[in-house]
Order: sequence, then structure tokens, then C-alpha cells
Amino acid sequence: MIYEQYDLPQNLEKYIEAVFYMKGFTPDHSMERVVPTGHVFMIFELDDIPRNTYDNETLKPNGFFRQAWISGMHKNFISISAHMDSEMLVVQFKSAGAYPFFHFPLLDVSEKVVSAEECLGSEIIELRNDILKAEDHHAKMTLVIDWLVKRFDEQLAPSEDLLGFIDRLQLEPVSKFNEIIKTYPYTQKQLIQHFKKYVGITPKIYQRILRFNEILKLIQDKEKISWADVAYSCDYADQSHFIKEFVLFSGFNPQEFIKEESNRGKSNFFPVGPKG
Repeated sequence: MIYEQYDLPQNLEKYIEAVFYMKGFTPDHSMERVVPTGHVFMIFELDDIPRNTYDNETLKPNGFFRQAWISGMHKNFISISAHMDSEMLVVQFKSAGAYPFFHFPLLDVSEKVVSAEECLGSEIIELRNDILKAEDHHAKMTLVIDWLVKRFDEQLAPSEDLLGFIDRLQLEPVSKFNEIIKTYPYTQKQLIQHFKKYVGITPKIYQRILRFNEILKLIQDKEKISWADVAYSCDYADQSHFIKEFVLFSGFNPQEFIKEESNRGKSNFFPVGPKG
């Protein structure tokens, strides 16, 4: 499998987490659960294999995507198709980073996977076609970076106040959430409005996503875990609340998650179907 990550220009690092290319992925399953990480993604398929999203309960297809699409901020896990020998190029935006490039409120794509052409027009399909023609993966990623640089509108960039607030949520303990909110130099109503515009969800939901990802780090590759200790360290009111939220974000209860060998060493993609 080929996996390459592009070294971002300094002026994009504040808004984009990564631009990466992958080819030759050979999963032993046909479907994956993707847990939320607090990022927005723009995905280009380069293999002419259409992708599906699925209803989390019935696992019946509920979305069909090809060429390029956007995955907005999600509150819970989503179910997607996995394919042999796939080739994709992905832009992973930081939590409040997509708006200066998309030019529309992120609330518009919250809890959705949508066609990039529907949101950004024919230019995104033209870009995808140019990517297909590029000689190698470095040239492909360069085309995307050039498009991002041209598309960026500094007047639409999030304020330093908002970026600093998000940094504090990411770095400081969950227990300090209410304290951090009080430091924001606008009203709580304005904070929520800013989050919906730039992030796509409310600060509280965003904080819950951060907390769940912190749990995944705490339990990674461990076979024996005190769930009561994990719940307490992550500031859950009680263990039942912790278990309920774990299921909402991952689709697994904690014990099931630990027993799944296929979940070991993974970040936010977990198999749910047979080889396809």
C-alpha cells in the first residue's frame, strides 16, 4: 500500500490538518465504521469505484458517491463502504479550517456526506480530472494544494479568539470546559453561532468528540481496562453515561470494542462487514 502525506505550505497549516494520498488498500472487510474525530474531509476517488454510506442500524445503502465528496462534522459514527485496491486523495481540514475554502457555513454539511460538486460547483470535478491525469502522487497532491491556495479567502478566516478557544478545548482537561467557555470574549450565544458557522456543531458536542477520541488513546492496544477509572478520568457523571456515549460514537459497547482484534492499533476506522 502507498500512503504519502504532503508537506503543507506554512500559510495553510493553521487550517488544514493533512493532505494525503493512498493507493493499494486491501481491506479484509466490505464496510467500515468511522468514528468522529472533529475534522471535516474532502475526498477525491481516483479509481472509478463508487462509494456508499449505510444506515447504521440496518446497514442498507443510504448514499452513493463518486469523483469527489465532502464529509462534514459528525456527532456519531457513520458506516461507509471499503474497497479493494482503492486510490484516493484526501484533504483533512482542522476543526474550524474549512470555511475559508468552502465559503459556506459548515452547519450546511453537518451530519452529512455530500457531493463536492453540489457544494463547490464544476471546478471541483475539473480539479479531480486534472488529478487523474497527473503523472505521480506528488503531482496530484500539488494540484490540490494549488487549488486550496487559490480558493482560500482570508476575509473568511476564523478569528484568533475562536482558534485559541478550540486549542484550549483540545489541550485542557474536560473538567475545565465551563471555565474555558467563560474566557471566550463574546456571549455564549455568539460562541454557539461561531461554532455552527466554522465547525458545524456546538462547542458541547465538539468537546464530547474530543473526549471520546481521548478515550480511544487511553485504551489503545490494552486488553484489561477499568472502565470505571476511564469514565472517572474523562469526567463522566457515571459509568452508564460513559457506556451510552461510547456506543453512540463507535457503535460498540466498551467490552465488545476491546474484544475485537481488528480494532487494535486503529485510529477511527473499524471493520463491520465481511470481505468484499
